[in-house]
Amino acid sequence: MDKLLELLDSNPRLTNQQLGVMLGRSEKDVADQIAKWEREGVIRGYKAVVDWEKTDRPYVTALIELRVTPKRDFGFDSIAETIMRFNEVESVYLMSGGYDLAVIVSGRTFKDIAMFVAKRLSTLDSVISTATHFVLQRYKESGIILRGEEKDERGVL
Repeated sequence: MDKLLELLDSNPRLTNQQLGVMLGRSEKDVADQIAKWEREGVIRGYKAVVDWEKTDRPYVTALIELRVTPKRDFGFDSIAETIMRFNEVESVYLMSGGYDLAVIVSGRTFKDIAMFVAKRLSTLDSVISTATHFVLQRYKESGIILRGEEKDERGVL
């Protein structure tokens, strides 16, 4: 069943019938397994990868490194849960190394993100320091190449 998850992860638009053919299973077996994973929380959602630079919508992304003080009895979970509730936040990761949390945020402008960091994120009790890195160009996201031409790696017969 790991192969089914891999296929869904690489292309969630595949139909249950297509997945069944690819895996040698019935469409019903595939549908039942996907429904089970959705109930169990293994599959958390489906998302399109949008190249916002090809639209009229202003869109800025930043990676913010946070050093935080973990809460007694809760560790990093408490501050991570607070941060992930902000609408600007797309992702929160606990990290090893020089900082504790990596936070991916988006906004309409660089100033919007700067104000979010200055007024909402850095003022949280547990936050010791922040370092904001603005994304200047996205080349690949969620396994999808956004810049340059994708090469056909199947080879020629």
